[in-house]
This record gives sequence, C-alpha cells and structure tokens, in this order.
Amino acid sequence: MQIVRNSEELTRALAERRGGTIGFVPTMGALHAGHIALVAEAKEAADAVVASIFVNPAQFAEGEDFGRYPRREADDAAMLEAAGCELLWAPSVEDIYPSGFATRISVSGVSERWEGEARPGHFDGVATVVAKLLLAVRPDVALFGEKDFQQLAVIRRLVTDLGLPVEIVGVPTVREPDGLALSSRNAYLSADERQRAIALPSALKAARDAILAGAAVGAALRAAKQSLVDAGFLKIDYLALVDAATLEPLEAPRGEMRLIAAAVVGTTRLIDNMPV
Repeated sequence: MQIVRNSEELTRALAERRGGTIGFVPTMGALHAGHIALVAEAKEAADAVVASIFVNPAQFAEGEDFGRYPRREADDAAMLEAAGCELLWAPSVEDIYPSGFATRISVSGVSERWEGEARPGHFDGVATVVAKLLLAVRPDVALFGEKDFQQLAVIRRLVTDLGLPVEIVGVPTVREPDGLALSSRNAYLSADERQRAIALPSALKAARDAILAGAAVGAALRAAKQSLVDAGFLKIDYLALVDAATLEPLEAPRGEMRLIAAAVVGTTRLIDNMPV
C-alpha cells in the first residue's frame, strides 16, 4: 500500500491509477472493524480503494477531545493494507488548511438539530473537510458508516447541492457481540463504563420494538431515556424518533424512520441509531 502525505503526492499517485474506478474511505484513524467494513464495501464497489486518515480540527469545538483523540497511524496503515486498500492519504493540517484558508461550508436543514445543536459548528467542519477530500481524490464512490447517521445525511445533501460527481454509500453500523456500536471513542471507556454503555443500544432496541408493537412514540422514548438514567448515563443530549430523510422528529410512526441518540457515560459521549 502506498502512503502519501500531501496534495501533490496524492495527485501524482491518483494519476498513476486512473483507468479504473476508485472507492474512497475517509477516516480520522483509530480504525476498528467498522472502518474495515467500509473498505470491504469499497472493494466490491470499485476497482481500487483509497483511504484517508485526517483528524479534522475544524469539527472539534473548544473543550472537545481533539487533543486526546486516538492517533495510531502505523497500526491503522497495517489494518488498511491487510484489508486491501491500495493508497493511503495522510495529510497534515497545514496541507488541508493552508495559511490564509478562509472558507467554511454550511449545510442547512439536516445539520441544524441533534448533533448540530449539541455541537455548534461541528457539521460546518465536517462539510468543509469532506468537500476538500472529495475534490482532492475525485472518487467514483465514497463510503461512510451509518453510525454517524446525521453526518451521512449532511454529506448526501452536500454532494447533491454542489453537484459533486460521486456516489455516497452508507454502510450499516458494525457492533460488538453485546450490541455496542464500534467507535474509536470506546477506547475512552473504563471497564465499568463499558458495561454501562450497553444500555444505549438496548434502549434503542427496546424503543424500536415498542413502537413497532404499537406503543405511543412519546411513551417509548421516555422509557428508553429512563433506562439510560438507570444505567448511570450522566447526560442525554437527545433520544428521538426521526424521519430518516429529513431528520425531523416524529410523534407518530410514518415512512422510513430512525431512532437516534447521544448520551454521556463517564466522560465519554456516545452516539447510536437504529432503523425502524
């Protein structure tokens, strides 16, 4: 697997590979089986797989975990190579945001609730860096995990609105055997917090089952929130049933839906979602 570290090297490496389709897997590193599932899907969808590792400072607010976000490029590169990735782009902050960089992309609508309210400016940072990555790599298909469901909706809106010639594919969440969604931030959990964290997917599953059985949405959500409190979660940013396309909250079942949640156990903020 070839590793390149700036835009000029990337341009040359991509030029050498032109002639086949490219599947792109953008990451912030600290890879796990969920990322490798994206690579596997990319291999099915395209002739060659390109991945990036870039911990994007623009999507971290002041006081968030940018400084302690896990960075382990050597291990990540070995995982990507073993999975069949052919090219890894690992740019510096200065390469993505050179001196004088003054542009931010804001996606209205789908970005404004939920994570947008809990983490102001987060999706501007996501949209800006994803646009830069897509324009640099110019893949035929780019793959993102459904665990970050609102992020996926923002990226789809971005690509549609800007007319970027790339297919965006969402890949289902990969989970531990006990149901916890794989996340790079799971590394922050103590052993006790890891056990408590199981309550998040359990609460979503219970709410989904209750709604599908005909329970009132409000009652199902209240019960799910209480189960998180009982498990020791310190804060619930949101737990809601939303329209899967618009992310607007639903008070009654309608069409394709998602249950989405963000809550804090210990010092770690976890997000998850499930289709309904």
